[in-house]
Amino acid sequence: MAYRPRIVDKELAQLLKAVGAVVVEGPKAVGKTATATQQAGSIVALDIDAAARTAADTDPRLILDGATPRLIDEWQVVPPVWNHVRREVDRRELPGQFILTGSAVPADDVSRHTGAGRVARLRMRPMTLFEQSHSTGQVSLTTLFEGIEPGPAESDMTIPQLVHRVCAGGWPAMQALNVADAQQALRSYLDEIARVDIHRLDGVTRDPERIRRVMRSLARNIATQAAITVIAADTAADDEPVHRHTVPEYLAAMERLMVVEDQPAWTPQLRSRSQLRTAPKRHYVDPCLAVAALRASPEQLLADLEYFGFLFESLVVRDLRVYSQLQGGRLLHYRDNTGLEVDAIVVLADGRWAGIEIKLGQSRLDEAATNLRTFVSRLDLTGCGEPAFLAVVTSSGYAYRRPDQVLVIPIALLGP
Repeated sequence: MAYRPRIVDKELAQLLKAVGAVVVEGPKAVGKTATATQQAGSIVALDIDAAARTAADTDPRLILDGATPRLIDEWQVVPPVWNHVRREVDRRELPGQFILTGSAVPADDVSRHTGAGRVARLRMRPMTLFEQSHSTGQVSLTTLFEGIEPGPAESDMTIPQLVHRVCAGGWPAMQALNVADAQQALRSYLDEIARVDIHRLDGVTRDPERIRRVMRSLARNIATQAAITVIAADTAADDEPVHRHTVPEYLAAMERLMVVEDQPAWTPQLRSRSQLRTAPKRHYVDPCLAVAALRASPEQLLADLEYFGFLFESLVVRDLRVYSQLQGGRLLHYRDNTGLEVDAIVVLADGRWAGIEIKLGQSRLDEAATNLRTFVSRLDLTGCGEPAFLAVVTSSGYAYRRPDQVLVIPIALLGP
């Protein structure tokens, strides 16, 4: 299968010029090895090469020699490799020596030597619509932050097509599959996590069916600020509820496997008397996993567009995370005690920021734009500055600037 270029290709190349080692992290099968291989000078695969694994267990230094950048695939299989790479980077005093890939975050004591200044981490997520060639990228997040007006553009993506894109997901190996086969593969993916992968993290035996219940509850509560108690209570819909003290353990394990990625709250200074809510929004790394956890079909989603609206929001969040990371950005959300919410706040490394509402239907554009203007009026802009732009991301139609200066951007036009 030919390699599909990824947005992180550029990020990886830049980091290899600046630091001695780059750790490419992301959920399994997201394409880390394929991406790293494009820029690696030599490779050692610890997950499949038994001889290399034995050598690394004996003395991790044995696997460090090779043409640079030296790719050490699934390094967490032999955790002591981390500190040996760190020391070797110190010894060589050269950038671009190693690429490490991993699909799980080891226990804190394994990597207690952080490698600050020597090792950079690069997060890799499933493919965006732009990387899948389902978005033209005519409206660039980068140029929006530079104040460049998007040119005339239109998207004719239909809701059924969007449903299929959500169900198919962004895993590279599944791009050639039809939706039914992709969902079958994704259900198997989640089953393997419940049965095997979470146990491998710390050796603790957990009931796979209870993990599946939490997965289903998370799917039902996707793109919301559902509290742990809400998720625990919701698991009773399947059988005996999972204890509220156990749910955080399961969620933390899924976060370490990088299949769950919450969206933190933005906490700017306010000039109003509103009080901020700081709970994160719940997301899978790709909303196709929520569909798989619920064993839902495209037909069922089309019959429940209210729920699909949450999946659409999570899809946009997935893509915005990838696009904004290219500029050193973070993706947050806003909510205060009056119920005012903004679905996505993109904050770049240099402090520039943008507020984005996500609405599936065209009928809610006025409401979303008013929401954004109200939101800005409550901020103390002396602290955070004026927004670079305000926008509503929607399902289809034209990209344009409204008279109130709020941009309207169809998701199939958005790109890095």
